[in-house]
Amino acid sequence: MKAERNRNILNIKSKKFWSGARLTLALLLAGMPLCAEQTLAATPPVAQGSAAKVPVFATVGNVTITWAEYRAAFTSQAKNRFFHGKPDDDALAAFQREVGNKLVNDILLTQEARRRKLKPDPAAVDQELQKYDRHYANDPNWPKARKRVLPIITKKLQDENIRYQLETLVRNVPPPTTKQLQEYFAAHPDKFTSPPQPKVSVILIRVDPSSTDEEWRKATEEADGLVKRLRAGEDFATLAHDYSGDITAEEGGDMGYLHTGMLPGLPEQTVSKLQPGETSDPVRLLEGVAIFRLTDRIQPPPLNFEASQHRAKELWLTEQSDIAWNALNAKLRKQTHVHIDESRFLPLPTAAKKPAENDGGALPKK
Repeated sequence: MKAERNRNILNIKSKKFWSGARLTLALLLAGMPLCAEQTLAATPPVAQGSAAKVPVFATVGNVTITWAEYRAAFTSQAKNRFFHGKPDDDALAAFQREVGNKLVNDILLTQEARRRKLKPDPAAVDQELQKYDRHYANDPNWPKARKRVLPIITKKLQDENIRYQLETLVRNVPPPTTKQLQEYFAAHPDKFTSPPQPKVSVILIRVDPSSTDEEWRKATEEADGLVKRLRAGEDFATLAHDYSGDITAEEGGDMGYLHTGMLPGLPEQTVSKLQPGETSDPVRLLEGVAIFRLTDRIQPPPLNFEASQHRAKELWLTEQSDIAWNALNAKLRKQTHVHIDESRFLPLPTAAKKPAENDGGALPKK
């Protein structure tokens, strides 16, 4: 019951979040707690001089983040993250905390940017403000609302700009020496070796995804029978031509040499376990039941340092840039007292779940 209540508090499908006017959504996207004509907070605004307290989501030093501000940020970010549908509880629990941590980090980084006396770029801020004007040019409420919300939007864009400047400065690490690159190259041989290229053939017993369990069972039985015939010595290309519903049937099931990522997860895992000449057990996919045979596997030779030096430099800079940025975020968190109220969040999973059975994705199309 508590988990369901916590889900409902921040339900991204809630009509309260999604049924407002376009200007309301504009302000949600701006991350503001107050909309043009209404508030996001479930509780009414506190009257001046009232003893009532605004519910606080987090404190960052002497700065507070209200639950209304959190809900505005959550709704804005959820719109982009979960546009495809409703997330499960585990994904939502992680996302709730991700949004909260970003709000906290934004405050810390904005304070650090100001401490370093970084100033917002007026041209960049004005360019972003013009996007709002263009987007809501045909909204009759925009001119009136603009006067009220412009200072809030401007402040938000200025803070974003100085955080961007700060991140650019911190990530601008000095270039590596040749010795550092050589050490990096030697310590990460996997990054400078091309993955194996398997040559794969397939027989696909095609089944419509909406078919009954009985139809899927019959397809699996047919595939089992073909595997027995193949392992008894019958020709793969002939059986693929006669039984496969894949586009490669006319070519005896030959998919050619494949690179990493060309096959979806389960087929790629299946092929990776085969030795040349071996045939897999039947594998259920989106479009049916497949049988794979590995006919060859090419292992490209490792690259030398001279050929890999440019890639090594790019990888080294990316890694050191991330290290510098993450170190600053950790330092700011350590230096500032932060308290987050997670009482309205869904609980995080206590143990890793077993991977759900799935159909392994679809075969690539030629």
